[in-house]
Amino acid sequence: MTKLQAKDQSIIRSVGRRKSASARVQIKPGKGIITVNGKDATVYFPYFEYQEIIWAPVKVLGKEKDLDFSVKVAGGGAKGQSIAVQLGIARALLLWNEDFKKTLKTAGYLSRDPRVKERKKFGLKKARRAPQWAKR
Repeated sequence: MTKLQAKDQSIIRSVGRRKSASARVQIKPGKGIITVNGKDATVYFPYFEYQEIIWAPVKVLGKEKDLDFSVKVAGGGAKGQSIAVQLGIARALLLWNEDFKKTLKTAGYLSRDPRVKERKKFGLKKARRAPQWAKR
């Protein structure tokens, strides 16, 4: 796990990744606001599903109104970005308080999904799709 500490101990930084999406997360005491790339999370991720993914680690701990999250995310699509933000938030919460580890781990928020797109191989049309074969 990447452990980035700021000079000011009230700010915690961490990183979350998924496929080609990468999210850098900062946590500080506040009112429970998540800002993604300078916008509110509900504006950046307009779909309810992605908003739920982002808020999941915070809600499972009951810290919705205690901390502010500032996120810079780049690469990938909307779903990959939301899952990268989720992992970054979960890791930052773990750095904030080690007692959260059991809850976050059992909920599955501390493990990175290792699946990525497989590369295309020469002689094939896609990663595994071979050209059509004709006997005659």
